[in-house]
Amino acid sequence: MQPIVLTTEAYRWDSVSLGEVMLRLDPGEGRIHNARQFTAWEGGGEYNVARGLRRCFGLRTAIATAFAENPVGRLVEDFILQGGVDTSLIHWIKYDGVGRTVRNGLNFTERGYGVRAAVGCSDRGQTAISQVKSGDFDWEAIFGPQNGSRWFHTGGIFAALSETTPVVAAESMDAARKFGTVISYDLNYRDSLWKAIGGKAKAQAVNRELVRKVDLLLGNEEDFSAMLGVELEGVTEDFDELLIASYEKMLRDVAAAYPNLKMIATTLRTAHTASRNAWGAIALYQNEIVHVPQREVDILDRVGGGDSFASGLIYGILAGKPVEWAVRCGVAHGALAMTTPGDTSMATIAEVERVMKGGSARIAR
Repeated sequence: MQPIVLTTEAYRWDSVSLGEVMLRLDPGEGRIHNARQFTAWEGGGEYNVARGLRRCFGLRTAIATAFAENPVGRLVEDFILQGGVDTSLIHWIKYDGVGRTVRNGLNFTERGYGVRAAVGCSDRGQTAISQVKSGDFDWEAIFGPQNGSRWFHTGGIFAALSETTPVVAAESMDAARKFGTVISYDLNYRDSLWKAIGGKAKAQAVNRELVRKVDLLLGNEEDFSAMLGVELEGVTEDFDELLIASYEKMLRDVAAAYPNLKMIATTLRTAHTASRNAWGAIALYQNEIVHVPQREVDILDRVGGGDSFASGLIYGILAGKPVEWAVRCGVAHGALAMTTPGDTSMATIAEVERVMKGGSARIAR
């Protein structure tokens, strides 16, 4: 495996993400099916990484996405602006008045508690970003000398939105590679997105091609199996006991199948209940394993934990830290993100560093 090398050219952004951003409607401690009010957040697998890098770690990030031009789209834009992510790459599409041809996505998500698992119900058909086509974004201008970015992040959620989004993902990756931008990709398998368009067979056909263009590959054990067909051996269906040797073999199998990859990382999660998980990570870099053992974490809202792991890991690499530090940063940031509501991180870098050092949760005042 070759090392990750960051561009030394001038750049406008530290990282750019490509993906859908939806309006999340959260019933709080209640259930979706009998809620009388919801708290609104913004969220999206690829976007959450850009926001974490900006809001927690202070880097300059942008989101390439599209919205229908209506008050819901402007509300999501307002959330993005509050998070400090650059909105200049957003495409605004004329709204038809009722959403027959284009609309903005909604994501109803309840957090779960104890033995009651978290539940997500998305309403995202015909969204503006799902309809983007080759040529809609000027990737040469985004990654070239006019602007430039050290990092580019997208993932399997965006690739699953329509027949055209994998083409756009491939086009963006080719341009990023041309200009020396490091590319990360989170497999992020979602059965609800793939089951009507060919299921796991289609997911694997799409993702096997895209992963050949990637430098840093992220996912969990289900993602590698569903999206690439690489199985994790020797674990039970509920992942009660995670065999590190099995994870190491899985990462090495992926590296052998995709020699372009420079780093592969996966979170280690055992969900004892919706409110208490064991949480850690393992990564393969330059043929060496980096393992951050699981620790018990209490969870308020698990959504976005993996995205915050990704942003913490990417921050460590962009900051020039050792790989072991970067993986621990990802684990700490993901753990903190799951202690607050919403998809996105509310953590500070000081809190991340304190957790990395094993600091307690004693009140700070």
